[in-house]
Amino acid sequence: MPRSEDKTMVRTEISLFMRNEPGELGKFATLFGEAGINIDALTIQDASSYVQELFKGRGKSLKRIASAASYNSMRKDSAEFALVRILAEDGKTNKAIDLLSKNEYLFDMLPVIALELDNRPGELARISSKFGEEGVNINYVYGSVSSPDQKCLFVFCPEDIDQAAQIFKDY
Repeated sequence: MPRSEDKTMVRTEISLFMRNEPGELGKFATLFGEAGINIDALTIQDASSYVQELFKGRGKSLKRIASAASYNSMRKDSAEFALVRILAEDGKTNKAIDLLSKNEYLFDMLPVIALELDNRPGELARISSKFGEEGVNINYVYGSVSSPDQKCLFVFCPEDIDQAAQIFKDY
């Protein structure tokens, strides 16, 4: 989790595709463990939903992002992969990027807002409402908590990272 004195932060999320096969998450986690990099947050989803979003984006813009053959291939291949999003331990993002590059993972990076929230009813509503009040759309969010007595770490991917960072600069 983020340091307690640094409750709000813009952090770098790493997104990658991983084979959707037994043992792949274990291999990935072992790489990080052996390198001494803790994973503060993680979410995994079927990559086919991500590919479907690409198709929707193409339809809205009427621009072809890839050839028709590529789209058909992506549809087929996406069922074989999972989309993994992680926040590496604060201060070790560059080490995580180097590790992924060295092990030939395909990945991307994106700034996100990571907030430590009190673990109580209504806290997520309060924070997510602030985004809405300021007109900032949240593309996705994920979170975790380790016990009822500890704070939760929530990761928000807003459409406008700079505006979102301003909203929570004094949080």
